[in-house]
Amino acid sequence: MKVPMHSVDTDQESVLRHPGYLNFAASRVLSSLAFQSMAVAMGWMIYDQTRSAFALGLVGFCQFLPMVILTFVVGQVADRFDRRRIGLVCQVVEGITALVLAFAAWHNMLSATGILIAVAILGAAQAFERPTMAALLPTVVPANLLQKSIATTTSMMQTALVLGPSLGGLLYGVDEIAPFALSFVLFLIASINVISIKMERLAPARQPVTLQSVFAGVHFIRSKPVILGTISLDLFAVLLGGATALLPMFARDILHAGPWGLGLLRASPAIGAVVMSIYLARHPLKTGAGRKMFWAVAIFGVATIVFALSQNIALSIGALFVVGASDTISVVVRSSLVQLLTPDDMRGRVNAVNSLFIGTSNQLGEFESGMLAALLGPVMTGVVGGLGTIFVVLLWIKLFPDLVRVKTLTGD
Repeated sequence: MKVPMHSVDTDQESVLRHPGYLNFAASRVLSSLAFQSMAVAMGWMIYDQTRSAFALGLVGFCQFLPMVILTFVVGQVADRFDRRRIGLVCQVVEGITALVLAFAAWHNMLSATGILIAVAILGAAQAFERPTMAALLPTVVPANLLQKSIATTTSMMQTALVLGPSLGGLLYGVDEIAPFALSFVLFLIASINVISIKMERLAPARQPVTLQSVFAGVHFIRSKPVILGTISLDLFAVLLGGATALLPMFARDILHAGPWGLGLLRASPAIGAVVMSIYLARHPLKTGAGRKMFWAVAIFGVATIVFALSQNIALSIGALFVVGASDTISVVVRSSLVQLLTPDDMRGRVNAVNSLFIGTSNQLGEFESGMLAALLGPVMTGVVGGLGTIFVVLLWIKLFPDLVRVKTLTGD
């Protein structure tokens, strides 16, 4: 009996056979490696200079603010211009910023204010790069390989999140200039790859800019309760439960570890995410995807509480491993639904809004954690955040019953 050709393509064809995807993946992974390596160095450096939880919170705020300001501009740009060129410009700007930081560190000119300015510039570049690259992916691979490409990209990006912080911590321990110099090289190679991407199909035709088109991404997400529910759940869960901004405090003051310890702590959630993404690639959520996502976010909250209370670095690493693994389930559900339910000509605007939600949970979450830690201390901040995440899960089950009933990630 003959097997239908479509089935063969879907089940056996690898995204790694597509040259355009290889360039796409290389660009994303190298850019992420560079950014994460710099983030560890900047976080340790600014806390070493200030010993201030407020300053650590400002790092997240300076990344978040450009994203808020630029969200609707990013969506229009991503849907109207060549997304490869947008990625190129972003990575060149990030590379130049890394080079300037290396030069300033070499001459002992890098102050806390200078670091925050660099963080704001990187935040603006990331505000364009992340949603633009997300919108680019569906035009790089055939439609029948989209889900497989999302899973593969997630695994690669999480691997970069493992290596980047560890590499940054180790290099910073050797020489504070090294993470910035390496990041410059990585951004340079990433930019060469992004401009080399071959498209499987053409991007959508440009549409005239109107007030309606500017806010089309917001209106689309509001019209899809399943998408609104999953991205808002992720927003509030990570906003309340995120502890990454306080890792320099935990590493230095509670766990008494050096830069290498900070690198391990930052890498632990990504290691958990890699393990879970590999598992989900082989054992996809075929049934009960919505319920499993809610359980995963609740576990995220519990693991955050365990991390906050831990005074043992091995237990802290284990708790952060669970944080990353559980969060990956939410990431896979959200990414799949957004990509599969969004028309191609709106992906830039929808992904820009989605990126704003993600940035709000991550960067604004870091600011919130820093502010709360200045008042309550890092331990109580983590406990309160974990309890808040569990409360949000219970509330969202009531507010978004359609999300609870999601069974598969096909968009049905």
